[in-house]
Amino acid sequence: MTPRTLPMTVSAQDLPPRVRIHEVGARDGLQNEKAVVPTEVKAEFIHRLAASGLTTIEATSFVHPKWVPQLADAEDLFPRLDDIGGVALPVLVPNERGLDRALALGARRIAVFGSATETFAARNLNRTVDESLAMFEPVVARAKADKVHVRGYLSMCFGDPWEGPVPVHQVVRVAKALMDLGCDELSLGDTIGVATPGHVRDLLSELNEEGVRTDTIGVHFHDTYGQALSNTLAALQHGVTTVDASAGGLGGCPYAKSATGNLATEDLVWMLDGLGIETGVDLDALTATSVWLAEQLGRPSPSRTVRALSVQ
Repeated sequence: MTPRTLPMTVSAQDLPPRVRIHEVGARDGLQNEKAVVPTEVKAEFIHRLAASGLTTIEATSFVHPKWVPQLADAEDLFPRLDDIGGVALPVLVPNERGLDRALALGARRIAVFGSATETFAARNLNRTVDESLAMFEPVVARAKADKVHVRGYLSMCFGDPWEGPVPVHQVVRVAKALMDLGCDELSLGDTIGVATPGHVRDLLSELNEEGVRTDTIGVHFHDTYGQALSNTLAALQHGVTTVDASAGGLGGCPYAKSATGNLATEDLVWMLDGLGIETGVDLDALTATSVWLAEQLGRPSPSRTVRALSVQ
């Protein structure tokens, strides 16, 4: 195979030298699949992602199988990842029961999942926003007491399919509440992919004004309107260095039908490589992994970069 020489690196000013990719393909990417993916395929997927150089790979979710049947094998899957060294393997936990299950298997990084809007909180968590925060409080407290790293996801930060535009001050209130619980980092979710760069900059600035530091913030964009990369660039220009992405562009949200796929990790790496920003990810190896997974799922990858590189 001819060595790849593109993209050409042309650095830009005022961008971070390195970005940590928080890979969500194995959890957020697969959770919306209708056909159950075998546990051994999930385990190999995660091993391949690690071999490509990704250092944070969200492995699974300890939710009740009734709500996310695709991830009902968490207890079986997580022990199969014991041999992956040097890679953080966070897991999603909805409540204390989920935390108990995760800790019993040795998980050292967890995430809770909140909403900036009342409608999505009711549909996703069957609670109000404030009731969900109260549910997370003992989860975060226990995790921190056990020196477990905690990420706080906040969904519907830029728009809601039922409520429409979400005021920035509303997002900031819930984001700050999550961080005040003791979360180590905050992931801002554009769950239905309606954000634009100016909106991203405004929200990040308002969070900073309320004391939420940029170095604790990650961004999680969906590509519904083709804006995920432009929104990511706006976040990088603000100083954000953690970006969520899903190998092959897999994903969506089972509770928000207008949510399409996540930002594809390969598309992100292509842009970052071109900007001279380090990620530690081997794009060719990652592309090969997404091609392999697409074969397992029986359909082509939605990632533009995967499609372009896989035919060369």
